[in-house]
Amino acid sequence: MVSFVVPTLNSAKTLEMCLHAILNQRVPRRSYEIIVADAGSSDDTLHIAKRMGVDRIVGNPLKTGEAGKTAGIKAATGDLIALVDSDNLLPDPEWLTRMTAPFNDPEIVASEPIRYTARKSDPALTRYFALLGMNDPICLFTRNYDRECAISGKWTGLKVGQTDRGDYLDVSLTEAALPTIGANGFVFRKSLLDHVTWDPYFFDIDVMHQAVRAGFGRVAKVKTGIVHLYCARLSDFARKQQRRIRDFLFFAQEKQRTYPWDRQRKAGVFLFCMSTVLVIPLSVQMIRGFLRKPDWAWLYHIPVCWITLWMYGSATVLKMLGVKQAPVARDRWQKEER
Repeated sequence: MVSFVVPTLNSAKTLEMCLHAILNQRVPRRSYEIIVADAGSSDDTLHIAKRMGVDRIVGNPLKTGEAGKTAGIKAATGDLIALVDSDNLLPDPEWLTRMTAPFNDPEIVASEPIRYTARKSDPALTRYFALLGMNDPICLFTRNYDRECAISGKWTGLKVGQTDRGDYLDVSLTEAALPTIGANGFVFRKSLLDHVTWDPYFFDIDVMHQAVRAGFGRVAKVKTGIVHLYCARLSDFARKQQRRIRDFLFFAQEKQRTYPWDRQRKAGVFLFCMSTVLVIPLSVQMIRGFLRKPDWAWLYHIPVCWITLWMYGSATVLKMLGVKQAPVARDRWQKEER
């Protein structure tokens, strides 16, 4: 049994597509369950979930997506947990079959799609992030990413051990080489939770860091994709970057994050800052990406990097000034991005 866990909060504009893609899998319906963890939606999210026939709807009083994953996992009965966000779409009916096949190897503890699927019908900004292979461009410069990137031609810039098994890469993770793995179609053995801290917030990269530290570092990077309807407008991206950095700084100061972000390559962060200010290095990356994956969506590379520099830079300055960070309020989540 596979338990799909889908956190929601005012997710009406994407949830039906998300659930339809799950229900369209070419496996018996009894072989999986769908759990929606809702954080108090005021739109049609719950109506859609009930109409689409999800197995359970549970509450998420702590509001965040990480808390929603925890709430959904607690209600799960499957041996495998599949974390699918409400803005994720499984790209084909064989997705679940391919994603679960690696678990025939008892040493494999998790699997994740190797790429984001870029569809011509999606907004240009959504296609850009899919082609970039990450939702935060600073990861490109620190080499800490986990999906195929058209600029680098690799699925990660870190030196990880891997063996090609045909339909997937058998990857051996270490604390020294641990990409930001664990979200957007991440599937893992529920038994892994016995060795990590995941309640009340399932911080995916922290969970994998703890798993690797406990000796569970074999994962499969499956040669398939997942659609992530991340952003359609730059204003949406700016808000999401603000949420990302403020949430991280808040939970870090509350000692609730464990991934060693202080090991993040400072040279990479400096290179990101200089490249963004100078612009020319970003233009070179843009051209390199276009040559590998021709798409005018690459024009978003420069403004996305500038927004990231501003959001992260201003938050860092406030932290240095002693201003205590607080998570961005979720009361208008999604609605402000319509």
